[in-house]
Amino acid sequence: MKKVLSLIGLGYRAGNVSIGVERVRDDLRAGRTYCVVVAEDASTRAHDKAVRLAIARGIPVIRGPSAQVLGAELGKPPVMVVGMRDRGLTDGILSLELEAVRR
Repeated sequence: MKKVLSLIGLGYRAGNVSIGVERVRDDLRAGRTYCVVVAEDASTRAHDKAVRLAIARGIPVIRGPSAQVLGAELGKPPVMVVGMRDRGLTDGILSLELEAVRR
């Protein structure tokens, strides 16, 4: 998970991450999101609004760490959901997740 967090942080610093339910939803609707990372303790609202939309659009959804840890990586208060707007970073995150599943 540490490597996934590092890629999210890299994407954030490059301006390629949307943070929060509403921004992620906006980017999903606009076709700008390639992957959604949702905190393991995300609220029902986050699941209902962002995760459902991502699934409906065929966008991969990755279960991340707690909202506290996700927010800390971004220098923010707790963050329930982030959207990756960079295809390369998304490929890296998905590769790491696939590798973790294979172990």
